[in-house]
Amino acid sequence: MTENVNHDLKVDYTRDELARQHFASGLRSYVLNSLSGNMRTVYTKKVEPAFKKKNKRAPKTAPEIHKALKPETIFKFYSAMRCNTQEMCFRSVIPGIEREAEDLARRVKILGQNTEKAQGTLTVDPKLQIPRYVSELDVHLMAGNYHEEHIPDDVSQGAIFDNGLSVFAMGFLGPRMDDITQSVSTYFTKRYPDFKPKKILDLGCTLGHSTLPWKERYPEAEVHGVDVGAPAVRYAHGRAQSYGVTAHFAQKDAEHTKYPDASFDIIYSCMFLHEVPKKNIRAIFKEAYRMLKPGGVMLHYELPPNSMLGAYDSFYLDWDSFYNKEPFYKAFRDMDPQDECAAAGFKKGKYFQYTAPSLNFYGADAIDKAVADAKIHTDGENHMGRLVDGVQWFTFGAWK
Repeated sequence: MTENVNHDLKVDYTRDELARQHFASGLRSYVLNSLSGNMRTVYTKKVEPAFKKKNKRAPKTAPEIHKALKPETIFKFYSAMRCNTQEMCFRSVIPGIEREAEDLARRVKILGQNTEKAQGTLTVDPKLQIPRYVSELDVHLMAGNYHEEHIPDDVSQGAIFDNGLSVFAMGFLGPRMDDITQSVSTYFTKRYPDFKPKKILDLGCTLGHSTLPWKERYPEAEVHGVDVGAPAVRYAHGRAQSYGVTAHFAQKDAEHTKYPDASFDIIYSCMFLHEVPKKNIRAIFKEAYRMLKPGGVMLHYELPPNSMLGAYDSFYLDWDSFYNKEPFYKAFRDMDPQDECAAAGFKKGKYFQYTAPSLNFYGADAIDKAVADAKIHTDGENHMGRLVDGVQWFTFGAWK
């Protein structure tokens, strides 16, 4: 099942371990498709009519739907199954990684020293204070989160995330599990063909899934990725070297990067902000504004704000905030992206947002059409950011 981990850090799993991974992935597909569809049916045919009868109106908000559905057996079963399959995705890959932990660390060192295919760099800061919103949580139920270390030069948490994501994503994210950034960056380059950045920064880069595609879009640019997790950036460096992509990774806090003022042309994040508290998001936006060159751009590809979706779809996406160890998820989606960009210093007239069709799912022609149409989808049926038929990726940002 981890065939999408196709670089030099691939783990040699036993047949039993691979079978467990296939089972976890298949069960997750059932939960997110069939079981979630059944829950929607129960809501439509039973819960919503009962709410209307009692309140003389339909539910208006996601919290109202959450409260009304919570007592239902289907909601309890769906939630229990989804939590268990989420944990299974990571647990199914851990035995092989524990077995090869020291060898993975050795391989990363060798890849870092070999500059024939790529000349990337790695900077680790042992004195960096890990933010509490990382150190106190196992985000999305991944034991150890992005930062825990058990042996010298440990990369285990990076390997758990990479391999677990392969099981988790069920192939939707493409052969390198980078479809989000491939899609968004392709759309961006087609929409702004005259923009030629020289220096690019990925905030919360984890393993570089979101970092390397920008180097493909702009081969002459210097590309950097930062993350608070040392195992994550070590692994990201080895992965990039294995693929032959020159990128520079550093263990840094996105709120306090210590990069010089006006030093980047593009600063972005990928599915990062929903794991961060509101006050820290605001600090990150201000830091990004400081680091951007005049005429540069900040952009974030994320889950769409609640204001863009209907009540049920908002409830469905907000589920993670309550049950998937992502407590800041709903608060982020309740924020107004345009207002937050303005508060960080960006002019309101410089704000933009778009929805990029999945390159892996739809192909390049769909992105060309989306750019030509230049439409922003605001309905609740386009499945933005959901791993089901019709995947699209919501993006917002602002020019400095």
